[in-house]
Amino acid sequence: MTDLNDLAGRLLASAGPGEDVEVAVGRAVETTVRVHGGDVESLTVAESHGVGVRVVVDGREGHAHAGSFDPDVVDTLVAEARDNAAFAEPDDRVGLATPDGVSATPVDRWDPSVEATSVDDKIALALALEAAVLAADTRIRGVRASVYGDTRSEAAVMSTTGIESHTVGTMASLSTSVMVDDLDGGTRTGGAVDAARGPAGLDLEKVAELAVARGLQLLGAVTPTTGRPTVVFEPRFTATVLGLVAGMLSGERVVKGRTPFAERVDDQIASELLTMFDDATDSASLAAAAFDGEGLACRRVPLITAGRLDGFLHDTRSAKGLGTASTGSALRSVRGGPSPGHRALHVAPGSGSLDEFIADIDDGLLVASLQGLHSGVNAVSGDLSVGVEGVMIRGGALAEPIREGTLAGAIPRMLLDVAAVGADLDHQPGGSVVPSLVMEGLTLGGGG
Repeated sequence: MTDLNDLAGRLLASAGPGEDVEVAVGRAVETTVRVHGGDVESLTVAESHGVGVRVVVDGREGHAHAGSFDPDVVDTLVAEARDNAAFAEPDDRVGLATPDGVSATPVDRWDPSVEATSVDDKIALALALEAAVLAADTRIRGVRASVYGDTRSEAAVMSTTGIESHTVGTMASLSTSVMVDDLDGGTRTGGAVDAARGPAGLDLEKVAELAVARGLQLLGAVTPTTGRPTVVFEPRFTATVLGLVAGMLSGERVVKGRTPFAERVDDQIASELLTMFDDATDSASLAAAAFDGEGLACRRVPLITAGRLDGFLHDTRSAKGLGTASTGSALRSVRGGPSPGHRALHVAPGSGSLDEFIADIDDGLLVASLQGLHSGVNAVSGDLSVGVEGVMIRGGALAEPIREGTLAGAIPRMLLDVAAVGADLDHQPGGSVVPSLVMEGLTLGGGG
């Protein structure tokens, strides 16, 4: 088997005078089992390889990549990247990361059971999930699919500037989507997913229970009346909404003037109840990592503390644009260069729980789904207008479900209107560690 460090080192040896060269190399083995109707619909076991090279010379950057470890392909990449650099425009922000003295926090991301578990046992997990869903409630008409998936991955980043990192990791997941006959003859759906380092950490019963509950939750849903209810987000939607905020705190967006939060460091941009940070060193997060995409040590990055903006997420390029240092927040694949972003978003716990929040609200909405996030959010202005489904809250209790609604607001205003942050921290499959959240001031659009 090809040693990733050896491969990267061989390419670095091709660097010419005055050149900085970075090599990112990775491989992964993925297994996906999809079952339907008690049978295996598809089974895929695939291995992928990738090598990416960046060459920086005279303020110009060139990139080349390959999806193979074949020496005849790989050994030409430095020359290709060098040729591409010759056609690039000079840029004073171009440059590779250099060691910054921050020590990496050890993070154990490997579960040997991913490799040790047989394919038959992985199939059995997917089949058992489908069976559990169908047995849960007589109103379940069917299951679109139940899926087991896992990944074993390895990556390395090395450069002529002294960067050298190597990581391995595993991930396993179970997911399902159920179909329920609605009262009007239509079909409602509900889905759920769980993820862990390995199959032993997956909670099959929880996935089945959540998928069924979500499918039944909106039976008989009606179009809502237009209003301004207090909006309650479960942790999964807190991760979605605050993930949008974290995306607007990318240093690259600040450099390009494409965020409403530029020039606002130390300003009160949110309620004092909200403290959030990115922390890939938290081994309990499924997005934990020792190194970022440029090979620098990951670290805790404060973003908002008691409502005040601490700063932004930076890779080397964005940091140069603002005259600061990388925060170890580079994300990348071998096919492209790095860019700054959040990896493991955390929110400091407040007080109260989802049930307690609902009990204290006279007129509210418990969000059950959000649609159109890609087209309905303007990351430059912060304006938001997305489709929403949920359950209305009347006098401290859940009331009628709604669908075909629109939730609208402006993210900078929404942050100031955070009314409660829960103590019910939940580890999301995507790596975020967040609680329930209550916001005021949003507009619910409907039919009346």
